[in-house]
Amino acid sequence: MDFSDKRSLTRWIIIIASFIIITMILWNTYVFFQIFKNEERLKMELLATAQKTLINAGENTELDLPLKIFSNNTTIPIIVTENDSIINTINIDDEIINDEQKSKKLLSKLKTENVPIVIEYVPGKFQYLHYGNSSLLNKLKYYPIALLLIIFLFGSLVYNFYKSTKMATQNKLWAGMAKETAHQIGTPLSSLIGWLEIMKADNVDETTVAEIEKDIVRLQNITDRFSKIGSEPVLEIKDIVSETEESFDYLQSRFSKQVEFSFKAPKGPILVSINPALHSWTIENLVKNAIDAMKGRGKLAVVIEEDANFVKIKVTDSGKGIPKSQFKRIFEPGFTTKRRGWGLGLSLTKRIVEEYHKGKIKVLNSEINKGTTMLVSYKKNI
Repeated sequence: MDFSDKRSLTRWIIIIASFIIITMILWNTYVFFQIFKNEERLKMELLATAQKTLINAGENTELDLPLKIFSNNTTIPIIVTENDSIINTINIDDEIINDEQKSKKLLSKLKTENVPIVIEYVPGKFQYLHYGNSSLLNKLKYYPIALLLIIFLFGSLVYNFYKSTKMATQNKLWAGMAKETAHQIGTPLSSLIGWLEIMKADNVDETTVAEIEKDIVRLQNITDRFSKIGSEPVLEIKDIVSETEESFDYLQSRFSKQVEFSFKAPKGPILVSINPALHSWTIENLVKNAIDAMKGRGKLAVVIEEDANFVKIKVTDSGKGIPKSQFKRIFEPGFTTKRRGWGLGLSLTKRIVEEYHKGKIKVLNSEINKGTTMLVSYKKNI
């Protein structure tokens, strides 16, 4: 048995042991409740006997014991009836006694709590002693509910702690992998830059050199992005329109002509505090996801809008759409609808937008087989 199997077995043992302990506590509570209930029944039968003694008392009858039995009951509410009329009450507020409707309502409640005790004080004449549960019994009755609530809250706390710890570990792992990737890309990238200079010196076709240089710059940007994961990026006040359009133009030139691209934005600059490399990554992820949703064919529109305080970037595609139940799940690490996807693109995008840039990202709207609009919003630098 390996370590993971042992850990899984230990977890199940703890869960089963906890379940057994909880079951035993609840069972013991039920047993105590029944014991107290039976004891209260015996007290009420004794009190019924005292009531019968008081009714039939003569001049020489000793009344100390019956009266003491009555005086010792200070917690159990009692209503004594005869011919459906209330003739005596014990431990009940005067407000209820003086209100006919409230007293009848209380009497109905006592009938449901306990079976009344019949007092045949003379042959053929009966009184009925109705009684409720004492305050102690009522507290004991709700004890299992309170116990289950405490267990539920404790379980939720442990689960949240476990989940947050696991997420923190995953974040550290992904950050470490990202930095290592940036480090590994750096070596061949330096070599490519050297070869590019040789190509320039050998007077290779300028168009070819220019395209290769663009891709090398792109690789440098990608390396820069990965190196920033897990650390606090430096934000700069930039024109969000030009930064977005630059990323858009690069992507448009690299994808098939079967995708109909469109870009719309205000003419003037809109200043926002962003990290250019990470913002470019955001646009790239959203555009690539949109193209994947359309399977490489359809219409893709990037629209920038602004109001008094915020700038909004909308990325709309004509793809397969997203079910409403998955609007939030698509941002979870590991969630993907693609066979070979890792489910990290939108998770990283959400982190870049919300944690690094203090913005918001969400699915604005989506219809199955019609398309989806993603919305990114940032606070403007006014």
